[in-house]
Amino acid sequence: MLYQFTMASNFRSYIWDPVLIVSQIVLMQCIYYSFLGLWLAGVDSLVQTNRSLDQIFNYEALGFATIQGRLSMMAFILNSLTCALGLWFFIRRGKQCLDFTVTVHFFHMIGCWIYNAHLPAALSWWLVNVACMALMAVIGEYLCMRTELRAIPVNSGPKSNL
Repeated sequence: MLYQFTMASNFRSYIWDPVLIVSQIVLMQCIYYSFLGLWLAGVDSLVQTNRSLDQIFNYEALGFATIQGRLSMMAFILNSLTCALGLWFFIRRGKQCLDFTVTVHFFHMIGCWIYNAHLPAALSWWLVNVACMALMAVIGEYLCMRTELRAIPVNSGPKSNL
């Protein structure tokens, strides 16, 4: 009985834990780049092109003009779906999905800025990343909220027939 009380008192407790937050940020960045690499490798195998860091960080690689640019955009969009699953599986808080999504994409923008030596200037890069942010945040929040709102079974002890 004491165990149930301590669990109930800690339910949804909001404790500031910077180590947890930083480790979740690092984990989401790893998920973002790992699955983006896998999606891009799959796309590259379809069209027989060489893999390069340019596909991830060069903002000119995302474009509507070429088939490779459109397939790279598709890989980014598919990656936002897998990252939404990462939010659901590891973050598990609907309120934090938007925060982690913006953080992941902010660090990606910083990486692109460093890689290209200037901020991305292509409209297609901005459109793809805003669409990916929206998809990742909305789907991640939807999945987390479904889990959070699931009915919690309450056992009130043995039932008696009166």
